Amino acid sequence: MTVHREGFRTIGITALIFGVINVLSFTFLGETLGWLALTIFVVTLALLLFIISFFRIPNRTLTINNNQIISPADGKVVVIEEIVDEEYFKDKRIQLSVFMSPANVHVNRNPISGEVVYNQYHKGKYLVAWHPKSSTENERWSIAVKHEKGTILYKQIAGALAKRICNYTKVGQQVKQTEEYGFIKFGSRVDVLLPVGTKINVELNEVVKGGVTVLATWS
Repeated sequence: MTVHREGFRTIGITALIFGVINVLSFTFLGETLGWLALTIFVVTLALLLFIISFFRIPNRTLTINNNQIISPADGKVVVIEEIVDEEYFKDKRIQLSVFMSPANVHVNRNPISGEVVYNQYHKGKYLVAWHPKSSTENERWSIAVKHEKGTILYKQIAGALAKRICNYTKVGQQVKQTEEYGFIKFGSRVDVLLPVGTKINVELNEVVKGGVTVLATWS
């Protein structure tokens, strides 16, 4: 396991706060209220370890298959439905959404290989990530990738806790399946918009792993 570069600053600040709080706690409470100082240490240590865990990149065997569409994120499948995409395709698509809790790995990976043909950041609200309107009203970052078998759009969507979306792609860039393309801090979701007729390989409420789980298969 490694730590994502997006976490270096946050982890550093958290570690500094952890150190200051506990130095002061043991200095002023150690002799008279040792139990309280110890409690503060345990609670702040748990918070520090959680922050480190949030930015983890676990070692895993990634799924590479040109005929398959791989999950871009860890989490739970919360939406599988046919919608009309108003942003890019202007037609019907199958929307498949993966909700990421704060405990999930938050690295985002390309579902397919291909060329980035669309890249757009949208300012917006911070509705809870499972809200039906979060796909169109929340802060989000959309990219479309053209594959030899079709084009898909995938969106990083901010939630009530997520306040920063990181995206490392640009139009014209060639991306590879399962390679990292972005990161969302502190809980959110990713929508994948697939061509109608695409074979879906997952079910609602299924837990998936980014870069590993096969979401769908090209028809």
